[in-house]
Formats: sequence, structure tokens, C-alpha cells
Amino acid sequence: MTQVAALSTQPAAPASAAEVGRVADAVRRRVLAYTLKNNGGYLSQACSAAEILATLYLRVMRLGPSTAPLLPRPFAGVPGAGNAAAFTGGDYNGPRAPELDRFIFSPVHYALVLYSLLIELGRLGPNGLDAFNQDGSTVELIGAEHSPGHEVTAGSLGQALSQAGGIALARRLKGESGRVWVFMSDGELQEGQTWEAFAALAHHRVGNLGVYIDANAQQCDGAMCDVMTIEPLAARLRAFGAEVHEVDGHDSDALAAAAAGFGAGERPLAVIARTDPCRGIELMRERTPKLHYVRFKSEAEFRAFEGLLDRMDAAAAEVAP
Repeated sequence: MTQVAALSTQPAAPASAAEVGRVADAVRRRVLAYTLKNNGGYLSQACSAAEILATLYLRVMRLGPSTAPLLPRPFAGVPGAGNAAAFTGGDYNGPRAPELDRFIFSPVHYALVLYSLLIELGRLGPNGLDAFNQDGSTVELIGAEHSPGHEVTAGSLGQALSQAGGIALARRLKGESGRVWVFMSDGELQEGQTWEAFAALAHHRVGNLGVYIDANAQQCDGAMCDVMTIEPLAARLRAFGAEVHEVDGHDSDALAAAAAGFGAGERPLAVIARTDPCRGIELMRERTPKLHYVRFKSEAEFRAFEGLLDRMDAAAAEVAP
């Protein structure tokens, strides 16, 4: 019998900033552990995004209990009319209901960060990463629509916002009160489709869609400002018709406050969360500006990060209830 998460709910009252911080630190430790285990991984994304994602799940989004198995299902084939067995990972975010929110995860290379968060929240079982990045597994290094917590395949970065816009517009036309939330990376603002999507959202008055942007100022080829700047980002997003808030992406209170009262207007929300791609893992600064993907360059570097993980685990155990 498939075991389904029973208690992984949106809490009756929003979590505290301290609880968000605890979860974010645990997410970073888990991502670091798997980066060591696989001799590589998207580690800076956990550094920058952990508080954003934890705040969304614990303080912003209205989600029901997970309806997915605690141990992820194997890949059942691509969606299509001839494949009734196909599924998405959106059920880890709870059932679809008119009053509940939907979550669209755009930068799918952040997948391990999301899986780790789902484990911390009880939406994914503690053994949910046993098949991580293995053939036939849905727990992929680069997430797809069948991966836990993912509802769509983002394809080229920037495409998820367009898909989310269609979902949000359909929900508005149907009279549903639930909102649609999108998590994006700042590198996706270098994609033309992202700006077309924001223009369309404003034109169609899609005021039930909110976007949180992890503005960590990094992309695969280095610093954003060296590759192709997107600044002044807040002014550009306002010019495209969005309601814009710019906050410290590691301040859960500020992140949550940016969404207060959202959903009743006619403009999409854009929260620019300014973040540090080395937050909580200071050893990462020695790799600057090449932070996008960590592959250890020497045994000494590996041992240094391994020692850091041991210290982080010991510190967490000291404060555990």
C-alpha cells in the first residue's frame, strides 16, 4: 500500500521567522550533504533560496496536505492521451481546490533545494532522496513535471512564467479565489519570454499571480552584471505593469510582508528577493565568481566542505529540541 503524507499541511497559523530560519538551515545542510555524496551539485542555489522557499511554504501560500506518496513514484512516461499513468509532482503541494493556491517552480536546476524543503516539511519522506538522479527516478537532478513539488516542465528557463500565467488567468475566469505563485531565478530575466509574459500578465490584469525572484546576481557563466545586466530590475518590472517589492531575501518577515493582502488587485506581484549565493556556507566565497555548479577541484577542497558539514550538523544538534 502506498504511504501518503498525512500531516504535511499548511499550518493553521503561519510559522515564525525563527522556524523559517531553522528549516532553511536544514535545507542547506541536506543540499551540502548530497553535493558531497555526488561530488557536485547546485549548492549556491540552496544558499540563496532557502529562506524564500521556506517562507513561501510556511507563511505565504495557502496549500492543503500533500496527497502524494512519501516515497516518490518511478517515472511513468511522458504525459499524453495514451498514457493514463502519467502524473505530475504537483500533488506534493496538496490537492487542487478553488480556494487553495498553486505553486509553479521555474528554475528546475534548483530541484534538490525543493526536494530538501519538502522533506523538512514532511511532504516528502526522509528516504525521498534515495533514488536522486538515478535512471528511472522522478527525483531528477534537473526537475521535470513528474518530480516532487514540480507541476510543469519549465523547459528553457523563463517558460514556466508563461504557463503559470495561463493557469492564473483560467482561475480568474472561473472565479476561483486561489492564487498562483511562481518561484524564479534572476537569470531568467535575461530571457525575452519572461518580459513578454509580464507584459501579457499586466495587459490581461492577471492580479492573482505572484512571482518571487531569487536575485542572487549569479548565473551559469558568472556574475549577472558581467554577462548581461538586468538592472534596474525594479523599475523595469514596474514599467511592464507589475506591483514590485524589493526585499532582503534572507529576511522571512520582509518576504512574507511583501505578499500581504495580495490577490485582490489587477496587477501581478513581483517580489525581488536580494540574496547571497554563499549564505550559510562561507567556503563558497573562495569559488567566486564560479558559483553556479559545485564540482570539487581537489581532495583538500572536498575535505574542507566535509568538515564544514560536520560542524553544521553538530551545531544543529545542540539546538534541537
